[in-house]
Amino acid sequence: MAIQQRAKPFRENWLQIDTLRCGMDWSEEDLERPQILIDDVFGHSHPGSFHLDSLSREASKGVYQKGGKPSEFHVTDICDGWAMGHDGMNYILLSREIICEMVEVHASVLPWDGIILISSCDKAIPAHLMAAARINIPTIHIPGGSARLGPDMTSSVKSGEITSGYKLKRVSKEEVRSYILSCDPSCGACQFMGTASTMQCMSEALGMAFPGAALIPATLQEIHRYARRVGQKIMELAEKGIRVSDILSRDAFLNAIKVHAAIGGSTNALLHFSAIAHELGIEIAYEDFEKANQTTPYLTDIQPSGRFLTELFWFAGGVPRIQWEIQDLLNLNVLTVTGKTLKENLEDLKKEGFFERTEGWLRNYKINREEVIREAKNASLKGSIAILKGNLAPEGAVVKFSAVAREMLIHTGPAAVFDREEEALGAILEKRIKPGDVMIIRYEGPRGTGMPEMLATTEALITDPLLSKTTALITDGRYSGATRGPCIGHVCPEAARGGPIALVENGDLIKIDIPLRRLEVIGIQGIPMSPDKIEQILNERKRHWEMPKFPPRSGVLKRYLQSAAPAHKGAYTEY
Repeated sequence: MAIQQRAKPFRENWLQIDTLRCGMDWSEEDLERPQILIDDVFGHSHPGSFHLDSLSREASKGVYQKGGKPSEFHVTDICDGWAMGHDGMNYILLSREIICEMVEVHASVLPWDGIILISSCDKAIPAHLMAAARINIPTIHIPGGSARLGPDMTSSVKSGEITSGYKLKRVSKEEVRSYILSCDPSCGACQFMGTASTMQCMSEALGMAFPGAALIPATLQEIHRYARRVGQKIMELAEKGIRVSDILSRDAFLNAIKVHAAIGGSTNALLHFSAIAHELGIEIAYEDFEKANQTTPYLTDIQPSGRFLTELFWFAGGVPRIQWEIQDLLNLNVLTVTGKTLKENLEDLKKEGFFERTEGWLRNYKINREEVIREAKNASLKGSIAILKGNLAPEGAVVKFSAVAREMLIHTGPAAVFDREEEALGAILEKRIKPGDVMIIRYEGPRGTGMPEMLATTEALITDPLLSKTTALITDGRYSGATRGPCIGHVCPEAARGGPIALVENGDLIKIDIPLRRLEVIGIQGIPMSPDKIEQILNERKRHWEMPKFPPRSGVLKRYLQSAAPAHKGAYTEY
C-alpha cells in the first residue's frame, strides 16, 4: 500500500522513538508500516465504555490485515448517570473538552497516518468528533452500539420513576431490586434516544461512521465485523489522503441536522454540532435547526418520545432508513468515510440486503418497520426541536416539542425561581410546586456551574401526576436526552452572564408559546403588563443585579467556568 509514513523523518532524526517501540509489541517490520492511532474511551466507568476494548482489538486486526501497525490508546469517559443529583454533574460537559484535548495530545506527540476513534456515549462522541476535526487527518469513528432491552420495553432511564417513587414510598424495595438487576442488561449506550444514542446517529449522519453503524445491539457479532472493516478502511483513506475536512462540510452538518429532526434527537446535539463545526471554522446556528425542524418529517416512535427502544430502531433500518425516507431533503453528494458519497452508500446498502437483514430481526418481536420508523409520506408532524426566543431568551432557548403534551404547547404561569437545581428538586418532592407554575432554574449554564443535566428534576416533575401536564421547567442548564415534558433549556444569555433569566422574580408571569416559538415575561408579580413596561422593569432590575456568591471552584472546573463559550455557540472552551 503506497502510504508515505508521516513519522519516518522524525524516527530517523531521533532513534529513541524506534527503540521505545521495540520495548513493546513492535517488530522491525512494524516500524516501517503505516501507523494508525486507535483511541477509545474504554474503562470500567459505565456500560457504554466497558466493552470498547474488544472493538479496538477488532479494528487493530483490520489495520494489520491491510499492512498497517495499530496502536491502542485510551481516555476513559464518565457517565451522566453516576453524576446525577450532586455536584459531580458539573464535570460532565467539561469532560468533552478534556477527552478532546487528550486525543489531540495523543495524535500530536508523533505524526500518525490515520486515526480510529471508538466511543458510545454523550460527551465522548462529540469529543472524538471535535478532536478529529482539530487534527484533520484520515479518521473514522466507530459507535459502540446500543444496550439490550429491559423487561417490558424498559431502559435504565426508568431510574427517575423508581427513585422518586421510592423516596415517596410508592415503590417497594423489591421493585427497586428488580429495576437494578434488569433495566440495563448489557453493555452499550442507554436504550432510548438520549444524547448517547443521538450522537451515535449523528456521527453516522455526518459521514464519520460507517453506514448502518450507529446503535447496533452491542452484544451482536455484527458490531465486531463493522470494527474489523473500519480497520481495513482507514488504510484506504490514508492512502487516498481523505481528511476530516473533506467529509465534515457545512452540507454534511445540514444533512445531519435533518436526520436529528426526523429521529427526535436529544437537545444536547445542538451544543455538540456547534462545537464540532467550530473546530472547522463552520458556523452552525440555532436558525439551521429551526429551519430543518420546520421542513423535516418526524419519523420515529422511540423513547422518550415514543414506545420503542433503540435496538428496534436499528432493526428497522436505523439511520440509513431515515436517510432513505428523507433523501429528497438531503445533499446526497457529500463524501463519507467509506470514500463514497451518501447516495452511493444508500444504494450499496440496498443492493447488499442491509434493510431486509435487519428487518428480519425486527420480525422476532412481531413488530412492523412502519411502527418504529414511519414512511415520510405517512408522517403527520414536522420536526422535533424548536428554538424559542423572546425577552426571556433573546439569543434563544431549546425545547424538544415532540416530547411535550399538546396541552402544554402554550402555557402561562407564575415563576417559581431557584438558583440551584437541588433546591428545585426538593421543592417538587416536598410538594411546594403548584400545578401551573413555571419553574426556573438558573445559574446552571456553562459559566454558572458547568451546564449540568437535570434528569433527576425533570423525572420528578414528569412522574408527578399533578404536575406532569400542568407545570413547565425553564433553565440555562441542560437536560438529559431522556427528558420528557415542557422542559426548556439552553436559555441564552445565561444567568451568569447577566441574561434576563437572572432578573426574573417569584410570581412574574411567564408565557411559553411553542407554536409561535416565543418565551417571554409578560407580567410582573402576577400582573400582566405591556412589553415596554416589562422591558423597563427588567432594565431597572439589571442595574441592581449582582452575581450571587457560590462556593469557590478550583482545578479543571474553575478553568471551564472561566472559559466556556455560550450554549448557543456550543459551550466549547474559548482558548
